[in-house]
Amino acid sequence: MLKPRILVVGAGAVGGYFGGRLAAAGRDVTFLVRPERARVLRDRGLLIESPLGDAAVTPQLVLAADIQDAYDIVFLSLKAYALEAGLDDFAPAIGPGSVILPVLNGLQHMDLLARRFGAAHLIGGVCRIAAQLQDGRIRQLSALQQIAYGELNGDRTPRIAQVDAVMQGVGFDAVVSDHIVQDMWEKWIQLAGLGAITCLFGGPVGRVASVQGGPEIASALWGECAEVARQCGHAPSPAFATSVLSQLTDPGSSLTSSMYRDTKAGAPVEVESILGDLVTRARSAGVATPLLQAAAVALRIYAAGLAAQR
Repeated sequence: MLKPRILVVGAGAVGGYFGGRLAAAGRDVTFLVRPERARVLRDRGLLIESPLGDAAVTPQLVLAADIQDAYDIVFLSLKAYALEAGLDDFAPAIGPGSVILPVLNGLQHMDLLARRFGAAHLIGGVCRIAAQLQDGRIRQLSALQQIAYGELNGDRTPRIAQVDAVMQGVGFDAVVSDHIVQDMWEKWIQLAGLGAITCLFGGPVGRVASVQGGPEIASALWGECAEVARQCGHAPSPAFATSVLSQLTDPGSSLTSSMYRDTKAGAPVEVESILGDLVTRARSAGVATPLLQAAAVALRIYAAGLAAQR
């Protein structure tokens, strides 16, 4: 049987890491990239620096205009704010049997992809990794490297078995989930809580939690996130909720969010997919979220300032 052809859309921190590990393990992986990223990758290769072992890959690359036929698995790792503009780029890669595996943050992207390509192509995905693209290299910041995937209705299907076979034994933790939508919700609200705390108050979790009133405000923010999920039918499990609350109120923690790191780098942020959409759903469900809304407004002001500089 031929190896499934995998198209990784984007070779940034997430797509470059997971796609790079897949390619290093001998999977048939092609990266869809922009011309400037293609030049870097052709000159230097795809380089991963990791506490679990470095890797250097000579990647197969394709530009949007050069996609000629469909791929079996299309792994989407774009930032949420870049997805809509990127739909036309990878559309030629979607054939009748293609499986789209998105690992974007939030849930907005699922509706967008279903409208464009049809829900039948979609499976759910969640990845957990702390990584950055620095000087063309992918730098993994911790040993965390997990990915989960599954049918949106929880069924075990042949295509999920195929995806799972591709993902096993390549150097990261991969698992089939029978409750992937719940997993996506839990990651979303965890990111929203972490992002709101670190961006609204301008520092790592520990800095917020170590000042008077800090743990209470962090707890209140997490409570808003959890209540939105609960009212939308995806209440976090008690164990998960307790774990996240402990994480977000740890005075010794140096943890920051990717959105916080993006603001420090002067980069765009996923404010609408992580915070804006959650506030919108909260409003529809009748849940008051003043702290989440404040964080969203603060990041929108940041985003507006970025746009004004261009």
